[in-house]
Amino acid sequence: SVLSRYENQITILSDYLEEFPETDEPVWILGRQHHLNTDKSKLLLDISARLWFTYRRKFSPIGGTGPSSDAGWGCMLRCGQMMLAQALICRHLGRDWQWEKHKKQPEEYHRILRCFLDRKDCCYSIHQMAQMGVGEGKSIGEWFGPNTVAQVLKKLALFDEWNSLAVYVSMDNTVVIEDIKKMCWCPPQSSSAAHSSAHLHRSALGRNKNAAGFCTGWKPLLLIIPLRLGINHINPVYIDAFKECFKMPQSLGALGGKPNNAYYFIGFLGNELIYLDPHTTQSFVDSEENGTVDDQSFHCQQAPHRMKIMNLDPSVALGFFCKEECDFDNWCSLVQKEILKQQSLRMFELVQKHPPHWPPFIPPAKPEVTTTGAELIESTDKLFELEEEFEILSV
Repeated sequence: SVLSRYENQITILSDYLEEFPETDEPVWILGRQHHLNTDKSKLLLDISARLWFTYRRKFSPIGGTGPSSDAGWGCMLRCGQMMLAQALICRHLGRDWQWEKHKKQPEEYHRILRCFLDRKDCCYSIHQMAQMGVGEGKSIGEWFGPNTVAQVLKKLALFDEWNSLAVYVSMDNTVVIEDIKKMCWCPPQSSSAAHSSAHLHRSALGRNKNAAGFCTGWKPLLLIIPLRLGINHINPVYIDAFKECFKMPQSLGALGGKPNNAYYFIGFLGNELIYLDPHTTQSFVDSEENGTVDDQSFHCQQAPHRMKIMNLDPSVALGFFCKEECDFDNWCSLVQKEILKQQSLRMFELVQKHPPHWPPFIPPAKPEVTTTGAELIESTDKLFELEEEFEILSV
């Protein structure tokens, strides 16, 4: 009853607008421009193709004895899942991939969906995220903020060999190009070798060399930038730069919303943000015997929600995906041109070199623990020990 009351409150407080207005202004959705007057149907198809994760009920209890629904507390975790899922779609299917109801989809699509099913053996399930959050000081059932969910995704990605993402979460509103290239070009080594050869990680960057003496190529980058865009309300000086981020082809949108009320922002129209809302409780869905997933409930097939950008809570996290190094180089150029052109009150900083007063940057490595999904949770204590040993600095 408490959760139901909470959900009803969210529904009442929501200030979204159902229908798009008649306007000549372009709509931007994750780096794609649409015009309502000429291609509204394409716009709605683009939005419905995004994976939509909401509250679920009747899944196996988290931790064996914990909650079997995340209604009322899991909205930011669901938004984090949506941002990550968009990165995986871009990685395997491409930004221009479209979803159509009842249309046969490639195996990669179903494999992506299986990563997020509400089971303890799925690498980005609500179970894994909630339990990994304990290491970030969040009890199971406690609400996450944008930075916390970013830290959780960074840790869980270390165990995800199929997608093989390099997850970089910026610190102190600063993105360090040198550190990102070090992380993406150097495959993480085993924990036993990491400490003894840490100095090799700090050697000059090179396409052909790393701590192991070779390089296997660029690891696709998930870049998350947690920000505070004001004190109690968003500072209007940041609005133009914030909107520019949704225009970038690397955009994964933003995590944010209102206090204890998270949304996944995917674009904007004028001074209104467009978002996917996780505050709908649906029943648990499992995969079929052949590995496919009944995906009807994982796509929002109604007009998207909108809210005025000035109603946004100032605590947000921007997301970007760079499949190749050239994508990251292009993103850096766009940031220099569109974000950093303001000489005062920059939204974030982009620097070439690792700040000398920061602890040395060592790319995070998967602990030497052989895991299946079910064992993943048990191995996180080892991960926390490694982070402490290598002085990996979290926001």
